[in-house]
Amino acid sequence: MIDKTHIRLFGIDAPEMDQPYGKKAKWAMVSLTKGRTVTANLLPESSYDRVVAHCVLDDGTDLSAEIVKQGLALDWSKFSGGAYSEFETQNARKKLWRVAAKHRGKLPPGV
Repeated sequence: MIDKTHIRLFGIDAPEMDQPYGKKAKWAMVSLTKGRTVTANLLPESSYDRVVAHCVLDDGTDLSAEIVKQGLALDWSKFSGGAYSEFETQNARKKLWRVAAKHRGKLPPGV
């Protein structure tokens, strides 16, 4: 969230707060951004009533790539074109099975 606006990071999908690793993903993002300037380059689409943005830190660090590298989110190639797939950790899809199942159409969004 930036200035009370809920922002969905471009090209990735992380677990919801009530899912396994959801809180860990949240706190990893807090750790990455605390005390830093985040630039949100807004995209024209929205997702689940949230603005979608490509977000970078003041040093150019791509937040989507960083959270995927930590194994706490998955590349969502449907939206990213595979931009973050190379950063996925070896067991990320197994660990984040609910997110992966949603990508395969096996779980409805928000479940």
